[in-house]
Amino acid sequence: MTRGLYAAIGAAIYLIFFATFLYLIAFVGDIPVIPRTIDSGPLTTLGAALAIDAALIALFGLQHSIMARRGFKAAWTRIVPPVLERSGYVLASSIVLMLLFAFWRPIPHLIWDVAGPARLALWALFFLGWGIVLLSTFLINHFELFGLKQVWLNLTGKGEGQMRFRTPFFYRLVRHPLYSGFILAFWAIPAMTVGHFALALGMTVYILIAIGYEERDLIDTFGDEYRTYRATTGKLFPGIGRSKA
Repeated sequence: MTRGLYAAIGAAIYLIFFATFLYLIAFVGDIPVIPRTIDSGPLTTLGAALAIDAALIALFGLQHSIMARRGFKAAWTRIVPPVLERSGYVLASSIVLMLLFAFWRPIPHLIWDVAGPARLALWALFFLGWGIVLLSTFLINHFELFGLKQVWLNLTGKGEGQMRFRTPFFYRLVRHPLYSGFILAFWAIPAMTVGHFALALGMTVYILIAIGYEERDLIDTFGDEYRTYRATTGKLFPGIGRSKA
């Protein structure tokens, strides 16, 4: 009974995440198929908007960074069942994004507005970025990343296989293609407003900080195997950001 309940909770959280992810695409792209986007919603003064938006970006970064650390996970799994640890992270991430959607204050002043064939090219890059994000999650095990594998193995009574270091497809070119996709999606936009620029800049800064913490964990897990990979493979773009440290 408990295993079935955990599986149902994990599945429900995954559906919440996926709906949030789709909303995020429309929100960032200012696609008017949702009630509020990055460039729509209640207006306020420039100073207030910048302060609110910066706080929302910081909340997103703190939630992701803190909950991903091993120390937090060890404490968290004293409260929630270990099988639901990842699902809890995914739910918290979805809630933080919902808060961002609800309380974001647009700053609609245009920085650039591209027309003609270049506009179509930027839209293509925008959707390519989201495609890279989604495909990258499947390359590293989408269902484990979002908590479904854990509840499924618990439901079926199967043990987890040994963790192996793999570099499929995009990962042969860059170490963090998922983040590369996000950066492309945030910046490749035909009409860049000040509000959108603030989000893109804030998320890019978060990504660069998060990579440092993430790579420390990967070195702790895979040791010299990951150090060699880091020395021979670019960070976010092929050939750029190799590190021997």
